[in-house]
Formats: sequence, C-alpha cells, structure tokens
Amino acid sequence: MIDKAKPDSSEGIIRLEDVHKIYQMGSNQVNALAGVSISFERGSFWAIMGPSGSGKSTMMNILGCLDHLTRGRYTLEGEDVSDLDDDALSEFRLRHLGFIFQSFNLIPQLTVQKNIELPLYYLGWDAADSAKRATELALRVGLDGRLDHHPTELSGGQMQRVAIARALANDPQILLADEPTGNLDTATGEQILNLLNELHDQGKTIIMVTHEAYIAAYAQKQLHMLDGKIDRIEENGNGTK
Repeated sequence: MIDKAKPDSSEGIIRLEDVHKIYQMGSNQVNALAGVSISFERGSFWAIMGPSGSGKSTMMNILGCLDHLTRGRYTLEGEDVSDLDDDALSEFRLRHLGFIFQSFNLIPQLTVQKNIELPLYYLGWDAADSAKRATELALRVGLDGRLDHHPTELSGGQMQRVAIARALANDPQILLADEPTGNLDTATGEQILNLLNELHDQGKTIIMVTHEAYIAAYAQKQLHMLDGKIDRIEENGNGTK
C-alpha cells in the first residue's frame, strides 16, 4: 500500500513531451522553448536554472497553466492540458497548483486571513470552513496571531509565509515557486527554503525557479536550461540544505 502522505515518487505527476513555445515578435519568431521533454516525479523537489533568456520563466508559465504551448503535449496529474482554453486552464490551475511568487502578490487591502482564503472563495467554500482553513495554515507556516494584520504591517519573510499559506489553501500536490527568496535577506530566505523542505517532506511536489546555486542546492534535482532547451540535469541527492 502506498502512503498517501508520501506518494510513489516514480510516478510522473508532470510530463512534457516535445514542448515548443514560439512568440511572434514583429516579423521575427522567438523560440522560447524548443522541444522540451521531461517528467517530474510525484513528490520530488526540482530547481530550474539558467541565464536570462534561457526559457526557465516560459517553462514555469507553461507548467503553471499560465500560458499556452505552441505545440507538443503537457500532461498534468494524468490529464492532457495541452489544448485547454483559458477558462479550463484557470479551473485546473485553481484545483491542482499552488503558486509562490518573488513579489508575494498579496492584496494589500485584505488581511492575512482573507489573503489566505482567496483561493477558497473561488472554489466556493463557505465562510466558516474558509476561516478555519486559514487559521490552520497560518499556524502551519508560523503566522498565528497575525491573521488580522494587513500585508503592509508584515516583514518580507512574513509576507512570503502568507503567500505560502495561500498556495496551500486548496491543498495542491504541486507547488510552483518563482524566485521565492528573491526579495528576502539571506537569513529570512533560508527560513523560507527550510519551510519548502518541510512541505516537500510532507509529500508536496515542488518546482522552483532560481538563479542562485546555493538555493538550488536545497532541491533534489537541478534542471539547467539554455536557449529554450534542457542543457543538463544534475542530481542533488536529497538536497544539501
């Protein structure tokens, strides 16, 4: 029997097959992704790296169902999402993915509690269950006692913890983190990375974009991109923390 808290890591929760993304820039075509094929195992922790223009941001947008691929196949949680329209992608994203951004993307007019509850509002949860879930998640990420605060009353590290709690609200199996420590000092960034490690230990699949080698060392594997293609994949074992 497979432990549901730590799913079978051999199963590909995300699969890209010969994925291309072409942007039309005037009369020129830019091949942001040029035939990417890869499988991300369930319960794994990846870091995506590469220089500016390598395709790592485009890769994250495709993985996060924020953009459409030009051709190829993208299978997420066993479902082919390659040709879904914007509404269907949005619905799929809401139910299966959690996002953590460098700039936090919190709504300043809302309290910590309401920011955490936002995905649950769109999922149709009632107020009492949403409030209970937000309280549980605030405690989980070390923000108990801050639910009534607004983002402007928090430190950078606290805002990122709110963003992580919000990303966990819908209990996704996959967390996508785009430079999650980019706006934080080193000590606070390490706290956030340790929190991501804890979530990975609890069974979450984490894919993180970073340009810092010491941050990528927290992951199990490093995917290096160059000119829209996979340049190499490096194993970190269980991460070097």
